[in-house]
Amino acid sequence: MNYPIDGRSRQDRDRRLRARRRRGRLGVLVALGGSVAGLAFAGVGPFAGGPTTLRQRIVALAESQVGYRTDPPDSYCNRYSASWGAGSTDCPGGLRAEEWCADFAAWVWWRAGAEVAYGDGPGELNGAAASFVAWGEAHGTWHPLGTGYRPEPGDVAVYGYDPATGTAVHVAIVVADPDGPRFPDVVNGDGDSTGFSVVERGSRQFWADTTAGTVIGPLSGYVAPTPRPAQPRRTTTGQSSAA
Repeated sequence: MNYPIDGRSRQDRDRRLRARRRRGRLGVLVALGGSVAGLAFAGVGPFAGGPTTLRQRIVALAESQVGYRTDPPDSYCNRYSASWGAGSTDCPGGLRAEEWCADFAAWVWWRAGAEVAYGDGPGELNGAAASFVAWGEAHGTWHPLGTGYRPEPGDVAVYGYDPATGTAVHVAIVVADPDGPRFPDVVNGDGDSTGFSVVERGSRQFWADTTAGTVIGPLSGYVAPTPRPAQPRRTTTGQSSAA
């Protein structure tokens, strides 16, 4: 028998958590030093002021989004996927629909000033949670659990990664590590503990953020952010130099 969870069967919930796969995606690429129309949506402009380091900005921005819910609330229609032009378009108000934990993490990194390339190419970030592992491997910043790496605020925690299939269950932004590498405090995009598909905090989160009572997707490791290279600027002599 399937037992309902948030109006859905346990079988459907487990399928959703195991998958977290990209769907209906456009070929959008955010290149190094580039820009994307729509990354600053209503009420959230370019990140400025406040914390000065990259990691501080990532944490502050992630925490500023806590409480966000999809619209309609029983859907995956969200503004983070929409900012990337990713997901299906059958949503109100220009929102886009797909499971969006990775879209949220990539959005936070980008707006905070981290290096991000978004798309479907090899090693690019996208709506698949496992894309962060591929990104980290390509940049030398993937740290599997058990290697002795202690996460830092601003890292992305990866849950339920399966190297054999190249899939993962979930990702979240690390905001603190008070109890060692296995139990980070995080901010989850597309979280499920306090509601369906919300931005919410997770304390000592070893398992993927799910509806209470559903345990799936153990912590697999961390991906550290790298600063976005400074964009070239034009000098008075007409030559380009680093900003």
